[in-house]
Amino acid sequence: MRSSLKLSIGQYSDKGCKPTNQDFHGALVPKEPQLSMKGAAVVLADGISSSDVSQVASETAVKGFLLDYFCTSDAWSVQHSVERVLHATNSWLLSQTQKSQYRFDTDRGYVCTFSGIVFKAAVAHLFHVGDSRIYRLHSNALEQLTNDHRLYVSQEESYLSRAMGMTPELGLDYRAVPVKAGDLFLLATDGVYEYLDAVQVLNALEQHEGLDDAARVLVEQALAKGSDDNLTLQLVRVDQLPSANVPGLQQQIEELPFAPELDARMQFDGYEILRELHRTSRSHVFLAQDLETDERVVIKLPSVDLRGDTEYLERFLLEEWVARRINSAHVLKAPTQVRPRNYIYTVAEYIEGQTLKQWLVDNANPSLETVRGIIEQVAKGLQGFHRKEMLHQDLKPDNIMIDSNGTVKIIDFGSTQVAGLDEIMRTEEVGGILGTALYTAPEYFLGELGSVRSDQFSLGVLTYYMLSGRFPYSTAVAKAKTPAAQRRLSYESVRDDHSEIPAWVDEALKKAVHLNPYKRYDEISEFIYALRQPSQAFLSRTRPPLMERNPVAFWQGVSLVLAIIIVMLLER
Repeated sequence: MRSSLKLSIGQYSDKGCKPTNQDFHGALVPKEPQLSMKGAAVVLADGISSSDVSQVASETAVKGFLLDYFCTSDAWSVQHSVERVLHATNSWLLSQTQKSQYRFDTDRGYVCTFSGIVFKAAVAHLFHVGDSRIYRLHSNALEQLTNDHRLYVSQEESYLSRAMGMTPELGLDYRAVPVKAGDLFLLATDGVYEYLDAVQVLNALEQHEGLDDAARVLVEQALAKGSDDNLTLQLVRVDQLPSANVPGLQQQIEELPFAPELDARMQFDGYEILRELHRTSRSHVFLAQDLETDERVVIKLPSVDLRGDTEYLERFLLEEWVARRINSAHVLKAPTQVRPRNYIYTVAEYIEGQTLKQWLVDNANPSLETVRGIIEQVAKGLQGFHRKEMLHQDLKPDNIMIDSNGTVKIIDFGSTQVAGLDEIMRTEEVGGILGTALYTAPEYFLGELGSVRSDQFSLGVLTYYMLSGRFPYSTAVAKAKTPAAQRRLSYESVRDDHSEIPAWVDEALKKAVHLNPYKRYDEISEFIYALRQPSQAFLSRTRPPLMERNPVAFWQGVSLVLAIIIVMLLER
């Protein structure tokens, strides 16, 4: 059985000596599977005293975050999800100020600080802007985990330099902190932390069993010490850390049996098996028809030899999980699940067509324009992965299908990296090469993490192979497993003595498959554009001579030079 994340949370807020409490706070611990996929959130916001509407900003920031964060994609990392949500909230608050009577005085507008923690797996993800603070009780001392965004003019005078709703650029701080069971975190506004120390916190925790009571007592003590501001304190204790596996997938592995041997005309879990499509050492694939919808689908069963490998089974089930979360005409889809399953298997749409590998056999030496058309569709599919913070990591002709209408689709997601799931798995080391060596980016062979530029490398190699039937570094990349060995590799031009491929297309390919990922294109869209338009850098290097560009100007220049020479000779 997998264990879940368990937190104890205590919160208390008081307006103190102020007429209005401009602080706002909240926490949300969702149920499974969302708790494992998105984590639990604890946040607070502190309005600025110079504004009469900043309590609206505080409430909006906290409520908006707790609502919107848990609606972001399961595939996104915590950092990406939080930043998307808070940047949207920041823009909304700023627009409210600009539409109000305070548009010329931001200090009186919809402005607040924001500090929050998302607990996911064994990591606390901290987000912060302003001067509220996050602490961790560590070795009987309070360890401050955030930096105050204040600009000090003198010892007596200071200003907030960053806050929600202050400027178009949020300037959000992010920090990931490993946690263990028993860790205690504090989130506090300045009305509390300026009058708080570790001894008070420890005493309150010893004297009060509930964290709500401890938070209330600490706020009352700060008030008694002379705090003249709003006071808000949140205490969060990590009671239990979750198992390092994917919810849902792990449940299927634990609870569902393996399917029986399938054959044509068999009825299986609401499907009729039509025929076997192919069988490998890793999976058995069948064409089937849904008996309820009459839809043709592809059913994949795990290999009998690998059924004891939990890591393999999770990757096997991950394929359908990925397919359900990417909405692209150029990525294989998974049909809507309409009934519970009784066995471990995956279902995907049936594509009536052929793999790109077979297409290249049937269409040897395709034209440059044909290759462009196919690669542009593959690129759109990859962009669908990247929008969800996923990397395909195994792009090759076998994993690309072309249907009867000419639509190109990426298939086979067994090697896909998902940022949101990586946080759950808590992998500390980069695993082995998941993709096919000839198409795999060189940084993987150095043990480095991949990026969208890694998928771009694979796309560049695929383009190169379609145009030439060769590889840009032959087969040497997989053998070069040190930076020094990779530096000795050299790019082989896609052009040959009989090639009609323009030199500028070769330049585009060379950049896309550069051994250094930071010297490739920033975006795949730039590579696709470069396959159709020569770059300015290339044009400047290959500018035709003046005689070809402007013969009149050339001969006028020659005449001028000759005239000067004649004059000089006459003077002698």
